[in-house]
Amino acid sequence: QVQLVESGGGTVQPGDSLQLPCTASGENFSFRRYTMGWFRQAPGKEREFVVGSNWYSGETYWGDAVEGRFTISKDNADNTVYLGMNNLRPEDTAVYYCAADYRPGGTVVDAPYQYEFWGQGTQVTVAS
Repeated sequence: QVQLVESGGGTVQPGDSLQLPCTASGENFSFRRYTMGWFRQAPGKEREFVVGSNWYSGETYWGDAVEGRFTISKDNADNTVYLGMNNLRPEDTAVYYCAADYRPGGTVVDAPYQYEFWGQGTQVTVAS
């Protein structure tokens, strides 16, 4: 079992930057065995893929809406993955969710049903 806790959400202005941490815990958790993903969901819309990354294979895939503006990084010391968001736009407003799935082979997936573990979500609002 893996527990995920996101934080760092808030209200920012267009063009601002924000970083969302997601800390994972659980017996034998390792970034080398799990694919980590970020998704977001705006009111009335389906959950949207933001990024998926697996540090065993070294693969990272981005959703079309954020590629080039967002980054993903990790800190092995405290099992935290970070979503860096730059040049934020009003259309980036959503609840952001961290997700994890056990994939020791290193595959990266982009559909919500393919991730077993989820955080509680954190609200990001971009408004002037």
